[in-house]
Amino acid sequence: MAQPTERLQRYLEDELGECRSEDVERRLDELGTLEAALGKTRVDAELDVLTALGNRTRYTLVRVLVAAGEELCVCELNAVADVTESGLSHALGRLVEAGLLEGRKDGRWKKYRATDRAITLVTVLEGCVDGE
Repeated sequence: MAQPTERLQRYLEDELGECRSEDVERRLDELGTLEAALGKTRVDAELDVLTALGNRTRYTLVRVLVAAGEELCVCELNAVADVTESGLSHALGRLVEAGLLEGRKDGRWKKYRATDRAITLVTVLEGCVDGE
């Protein structure tokens, strides 16, 4: 459980008019419940997705696939990503692991498409930037 801080005590005093140790303990319990509701596994999974997007090449690949609205071949993706074939393969693999892309073999070609998760994230990000 989190420890009370002077700042939290001052905040509660401002909000409540006075601050007793019971007030601090109750608030810490409430905050602990919020933190526990998230769960470490969920937070780790969400951070994995955000980390996968935290690279220009990977983010560009996701954006291109979302914008395309269809599968694209690795050879097409290589044309938009300024990386080696090995770098492209690594980036695509990381995005698949994060659940942002799905890949499939089509004969001798490998094709990828954006998942609903990727489409949702890009849509939210577009709304944040457009809304400024």
